[in-house]
Amino acid sequence: MIPSFPPHGAGQRIGLFGGSFNPPHEGHRHVALLALRRLALDRLWFLVTPRNPLKHHDGLATLAARLAATREVVAHPSIAVTGVETALGSDLTVDTLEALTSRLPHLRFVWIMGGDNLASFHHWHRWRHIADLVPIAVIDRPGATHAALRSAAASALGRFRIPESAAATLAERRPPVWVYLHGRRSNLSSTALRAGISPKNFTRSSQNGN
Repeated sequence: MIPSFPPHGAGQRIGLFGGSFNPPHEGHRHVALLALRRLALDRLWFLVTPRNPLKHHDGLATLAARLAATREVVAHPSIAVTGVETALGSDLTVDTLEALTSRLPHLRFVWIMGGDNLASFHHWHRWRHIADLVPIAVIDRPGATHAALRSAAASALGRFRIPESAAATLAERRPPVWVYLHGRRSNLSSTALRAGISPKNFTRSSQNGN
């Protein structure tokens, strides 16, 4: 299958925000808008994955349903929602990034993830190679700050971290390079939403779902 990529132009700074988005929610939109602003991105692509290798898939909605729901939730002129990983034949982040950087070398990609993902990043397949492929922006999540910044990956990549004040330059830097962004945080969690937990009843321990 030949992949169809969202509209783009040579030299653009493109944020990549991957996940199952099962379901998508306003917290995802908040992260996307924060990344667009703080990283001075031209566009942001939601990569709705067919499946997540690190998660159980009981109750996983169809890809088509998740794409439609995500488009409805995150509607914004600078955001595109795509299931391009299916066309690429990839469900691993490292494979997706290798394909995108090789097929679209004229774009400046930035991988975007939550602080909870940084805490477990060292469990991702070929995570060090991911860091070598693209700059990474980590968005703070409620209850994740301590675990994220003390994680194995944060320690291993510590010397490549840049200050938040330089976040707007991240896309122009040669990887490995990363930034940790603080700001207003959303308590919404896909895991809790699937369980029918009201946002007002969320605890810090529940903030680990995408």
